[in-house]
Amino acid sequence: MALPTNPWQALWQRLPAPLQNRYYLTLLVFFFILIFLDKHSLWTQWRLHRAQQRLEDDRAYYEQKIQEAKEEAEDFELTKEKYAREHYYMKRSNEDVYIIKEDK
Repeated sequence: MALPTNPWQALWQRLPAPLQNRYYLTLLVFFFILIFLDKHSLWTQWRLHRAQQRLEDDRAYYEQKIQEAKEEAEDFELTKEKYAREHYYMKRSNEDVYIIKEDK
């Protein structure tokens, strides 16, 4: 058995029949580059989409926290005396203050 003169020829003969066609092989390489190696590959697009979803979730979470903080600030403006009595144990000179904590 004679050795092939071109070392690539042996490799070429081992490929399945559709891949021996240059056009199919070119398309396969092209799609591989598009999916994995390109700057705008599908892998990169998927990672960017996941990051965008996380950021949108974080945005919704922080908007909710901002709304809660605004409501708490409005409530604080209405009940400054109650807040001072509960958190700093302030009282008037002629009264006793009892703090009862409830577990939620």
